[in-house]
Amino acid sequence: SFKMVPVRAACTFLSLAPLLVLGVPPIWTQPEQVHLSYPGEPCSMVVTWTTFSKTESKVEYSLLGGRLFEMTAKGDATLFVDSGKEKRRMYIHRVTLTGLKPAAAYAYHCGSDDGWSDVFSFTALNNNTSFSPRFALYGDLGNENPQSLARLQKETQLGMYDVILHIGDFAYDMHEDNARIGDEFMRQIQSIAAYVPYMTCPGNHESTYNFSNYRNRFSMPGQTESLWYSWNLGSAHIISLSTEVYFYLEFGQELLFKQYNWLKKDLEEANKPENRAVRPWIITMGHRPMYCSDDDQDDCTKFDSYVRLGRNDTKPPAPGLEDLFYNYGVDLELWAHEHTYERLWPVYGDMVYNGSKEQPYVNPKAPIHIITGSAGCREKTDRFNPNPKEWSAFRSTDYGYTRMQVVNTTHVYLEQVSDDQYGKVIDSIWVVKEKHGFSAWF
Repeated sequence: SFKMVPVRAACTFLSLAPLLVLGVPPIWTQPEQVHLSYPGEPCSMVVTWTTFSKTESKVEYSLLGGRLFEMTAKGDATLFVDSGKEKRRMYIHRVTLTGLKPAAAYAYHCGSDDGWSDVFSFTALNNNTSFSPRFALYGDLGNENPQSLARLQKETQLGMYDVILHIGDFAYDMHEDNARIGDEFMRQIQSIAAYVPYMTCPGNHESTYNFSNYRNRFSMPGQTESLWYSWNLGSAHIISLSTEVYFYLEFGQELLFKQYNWLKKDLEEANKPENRAVRPWIITMGHRPMYCSDDDQDDCTKFDSYVRLGRNDTKPPAPGLEDLFYNYGVDLELWAHEHTYERLWPVYGDMVYNGSKEQPYVNPKAPIHIITGSAGCREKTDRFNPNPKEWSAFRSTDYGYTRMQVVNTTHVYLEQVSDDQYGKVIDSIWVVKEKHGFSAWF
């Protein structure tokens, strides 16, 4: 006969069940979240990945088509303890590959004798200044509703891009669920970032625990934990910056001034005649824009953006970046944060400075701003203000991303892809400059 177990006894037994099943925690030596970045030194590439148990950090690689894994490079792992309740621990591995042949294709895997990743491939960046690199760029891409991700994965695997620029706001948010959202996001982008360098800057969604997930997970050039840095590719000098130093003063007001001084020095160096001659294009990327015509009460919707004009409520007052970038002849400024796409006419001091009425982007008299923050995240897209200012040239609330090619010393091509319209190009411009630098404005 079947005897009923008293309910309380059954519950007690069940509450012990996890203990009986768990026993020993699993071993986490398998590499995951593999991504590449360019360390700024020609003929090199950094491979970054995560394991949850401690292992060695090795990359085995070879020229594509040759015998696999002929070369080995070693690196090291940093323990990252997330600041969430569970204090989850992970090891972030970094290995720098050097002596790569420019423009040559390589196969690689990473890990250790405790477990290897899948085999991936990449093309070493061409360090020739006549190289015409192709970029995909966007900000505000999340783990939920990553609208543009599948198209970007496929296009990257088709070899359409040399570099990806992710202009802040990752995963929404990397620290959530004790940083498991960060892990899942890094797994999602592996299908892009394990094949081409994935270059980043911080956004406001990275701010939790003083940007700790961002600073630990990425491996950008320079010694600033990926917060600001610059690098060269083809005829461009590319500067990545943190707009967030203007907003999170609690993490150190000195960072704002430190970055400003670094930017000034970097721009001075890039403007030395011998440098600007070979790399005339200066392109910046930062998360929160100086201008925008969205109506979400964000910083740029109020006329005096901190990033543009600085802050007067700090001691000493904090300088903004618009004058600095204008005075050093920055050509193109890439932004995100607003979940829309907006192209501006050449603008400075809230005024339009077109090259000419017929050809506004031919020899423009001020920097050109592009805002591309509609890659897709749980916050959906933003709305526009129905009455934009004169400087707004084109806007779209479609999900999508931007493509850019630095063709040569005089020509840059940009286009906007709408994911809503199945990859249709909805906007494009050629920026043509026979002269670069401050004197080009006059």
